[in-house]
Amino acid sequence: MISFNVPPFVGREKEYISAAIDSRKICGDGEFTKKCSRWITEKTGTEGTLLTTSCTHALEMAAILADIKPGDEVIMPSYTFVSTADAFVLRGARIVFVDVRPDTMNIDEKLIEAAITSKTRAIAPVHYAGVGCEMDEIMDIARRYDLKVVEDTAQGIMSEYKGKALGTFGDFGCLSFHETKNYSMGEGGALLINSSDMIEKAEIIREKGTDRSKFYRGQIDKYTWVDYGSSYLPSELNAAYLYAQLEEADKVNEQRLSCWNRYFANLSELRDEGKIGLPFVPEYCKHNAHMFYIKAKDIEERSHLIAFLKEKGVGSVFHYIPLHSSPAGRKFGRFSGEDVYTTRESERLLRLPMWYGLTEENVDYVCECIKEFYK
Repeated sequence: MISFNVPPFVGREKEYISAAIDSRKICGDGEFTKKCSRWITEKTGTEGTLLTTSCTHALEMAAILADIKPGDEVIMPSYTFVSTADAFVLRGARIVFVDVRPDTMNIDEKLIEAAITSKTRAIAPVHYAGVGCEMDEIMDIARRYDLKVVEDTAQGIMSEYKGKALGTFGDFGCLSFHETKNYSMGEGGALLINSSDMIEKAEIIREKGTDRSKFYRGQIDKYTWVDYGSSYLPSELNAAYLYAQLEEADKVNEQRLSCWNRYFANLSELRDEGKIGLPFVPEYCKHNAHMFYIKAKDIEERSHLIAFLKEKGVGSVFHYIPLHSSPAGRKFGRFSGEDVYTTRESERLLRLPMWYGLTEENVDYVCECIKEFYK
């Protein structure tokens, strides 16, 4: 059986977890948390990084820091995970969904401006499959309308748009280190803070509304409750697991890209014959091989293909059901304009196995199974 996903493991995770236990500090903000934060900050070029318990919580922190209030509107694609919307709905905002581009499955930047109203306060682009949205145009719109930009970069670590790391264009970027991501801490994430003026406030929010981060740095002799906040700080054990992989980040990235490229080469013939669609990566985007997907003709063909691959011992899954068609999506949001591609393309898309350690033989077998199906 070729599993759809296997959590990443590079070899030193157990050693580092043991070291964290031996340090007698496992609650968070210990040496491994600091190492991870420093690595991410240096790798992305952001002003500051805070590890969080999930990307969901990073998005929630971003919504708080962006000062989203009841009645505000936030523009985003409908083709995304629920957390992108939930973070703003929890602040009382209404979600305005915009159609995606069929080539990248990212928000169609050309439709954003028409969705703006007097209540719009933020744009939340989602970098699907680690391929960057058109950030130049999105940031231009945000500047002209004085809007915050929160990048959902859950799938985008190690990816770039025009030479700059995803998550560093807007006010905030939100990373995921869930077990399905390229680098994992089981459950976890990170908030990229692109303005130094917001770092102290973010630290307070993450530490239950206290200034404990200052206390740990020796800047004050005791800490106290200074503002609202919650508990968004992950365990040091999680950070230890993650840091082992960050040390090997380039190795992991290169291996994933090798598998991605092998899928693409093996399946290009089926694409040329018009039987499937393959991912599109603009030439100015550097992606991280977070996923490899194909597009079947329609939802019926996709369902048959999933069943066929399962019989052959291959795990494959479809992805998001568009949020605007869900009960909560109808309750908390609305679709701006026409749904031309979001539903149609989402019903065609099928994700193939992609994980660190997947072999060339695994990839070749999956491709042979797909070719057999289309015969």
